[in-house]
Amino acid sequence: MSHPLTRVLALLELLQTHAGLTGTQLADRLGTDVRTVRRYTAHLRELGIPVESDRGRHGGYRLARGYRMPPLVLTNDEALAVVLGLLAGERLGMSSTAAAGAGALAKIERVLPQALREPLAAMRDTLSFTADSVNAQAPETGVLLTLAQASRSRRTVALRYQSWRQEQSERDLDPYGVVFHAGRWYVIGHDHHRDSLRTFRIDRIASIAPRDAVFTLPAGFDPVTHLTATLAEAPYRWQVEVLIDGPLGEIARRLPSGVATLAAQPDGVLMRARAERLDGMAHLLASLEWPFTIHSPDELRQSLKDLAGRLAEAAERQPGSLSR
Repeated sequence: MSHPLTRVLALLELLQTHAGLTGTQLADRLGTDVRTVRRYTAHLRELGIPVESDRGRHGGYRLARGYRMPPLVLTNDEALAVVLGLLAGERLGMSSTAAAGAGALAKIERVLPQALREPLAAMRDTLSFTADSVNAQAPETGVLLTLAQASRSRRTVALRYQSWRQEQSERDLDPYGVVFHAGRWYVIGHDHHRDSLRTFRIDRIASIAPRDAVFTLPAGFDPVTHLTATLAEAPYRWQVEVLIDGPLGEIARRLPSGVATLAAQPDGVLMRARAERLDGMAHLLASLEWPFTIHSPDELRQSLKDLAGRLAEAAERQPGSLSR
């Protein structure tokens, strides 16, 4: 008696994504009975796929731990999700290396059936983004994974760290969490060397090793909230305040929280931002479609005038007038 191949493959897919389902649960999802599920699992074992089963109230079926499936079994929606995730991760600068993302995408495409490979290749070749790609500072993959594991298991790690001044230091850190922000990876935790809460750029970690010591995460600690607050307090040369005559919701969509803070006022929306260079802030303000009034600093007015002068020159420039 032949085994229905589609149901056997469906069982394999369920085992990959839902470890611990009981025979009754598997039977319900496959539209068959428990006895047939046992027959399908036996067939998978005959093919060399180690399916484990536990008896009792909390028993169920699962693939053996550490087993790596040779074939890639993905539905159309799952394959699209993976490809989009890789493309978006590369765009946002989240990939640890560009080569790793490209290699993963190439492997996925090689094992997919032709009927699915072609539409996904078309998506890869035609997909565009409105946001510019991020030139990220990629951390070393082993460092990133070790930090993630230590953060989850609440285990102290030893770091060798290089500061922005190129100074090397060694310290023990209790990693509370890993955060990706604006093209960079950070780890936040308790620094034993300073006996204080610190934030470190992961791409500046030269080496890492787990310690035997364990730690307790402070109650209610949120790594994202701490990081954004820390970055907001970082010193910048210029503190900018501009009153924008426009709707708060529309302005917020153009100026996300990572760029500026916005507060509704009776006569408009007050934008507060920090900048190292005022020419970049002038470009940002010029890109808005609403009138605005500069509150501070006065030097920003000259940066806007300089930008306006360059734009006026460009508007008057005739074809062929640029020197070669």
